[in-house]
Amino acid sequence: MKVAALISGGKDSVYAILKEIEKGDEVTCLISILPDNEESYMFHAYNTRFVSLISESMGIPLITRKSNGVKEEELKDLKIAVTSALKKYEFEGIVSGTIESNYQRDRLEDIFKDMRIELILPLWKKDPELLLRNMYRVMDIIIVHVSALGLDQSFLGKKIDDDLFSMLKELNTKYRVHICGEGGEYETFVIDTTLFNKRIDITDGIIKWNGSYGTFIIKNARLVEKR
Repeated sequence: MKVAALISGGKDSVYAILKEIEKGDEVTCLISILPDNEESYMFHAYNTRFVSLISESMGIPLITRKSNGVKEEELKDLKIAVTSALKKYEFEGIVSGTIESNYQRDRLEDIFKDMRIELILPLWKKDPELLLRNMYRVMDIIIVHVSALGLDQSFLGKKIDDDLFSMLKELNTKYRVHICGEGGEYETFVIDTTLFNKRIDITDGIIKWNGSYGTFIIKNARLVEKR
């Protein structure tokens, strides 16, 4: 089956693509919405301009569209982007990395049903702890935004590994922080995985901290050969 894939640069969207390719489907293009509003209900808003490096490293073409990120209005931008993709590439379904958000799933289903496109959710309702463990075993994932009790600026720019995974489990027990960040507790960016021909090297980045939440802003990045 030929499919397109929604991609933000975060772990969920990249891992969903990986699982779909493992299943045997062909990803003909990537679709990325770039919201101006960091409070977007639908789309990841951090470091999205570097999704182009992921596209290049995967060797899969990318369709992008900017959005104001306003609730409900941003869905129009997604429909426009998908329509644009259909003019250039062939696909019958669209892959999303949604895990538990009924809000996102319902709206994607509504849009794609009207367009006669199948919504594919490889990660839907999977066990969050097992899911994250499987993710960081096959992907190099860094945390680029935190906004939850217990997640301070020391997490920003850090790679998810066994130690950080254990810390997230503790925060889940103590503060009910979703271990996959599904409630917006944290956001991520993938710098390497088995799908990449080259890894992403972040050459410049800064931490912006606002007292109770913050962001690791990637200023510059490039593709380099894998070690």
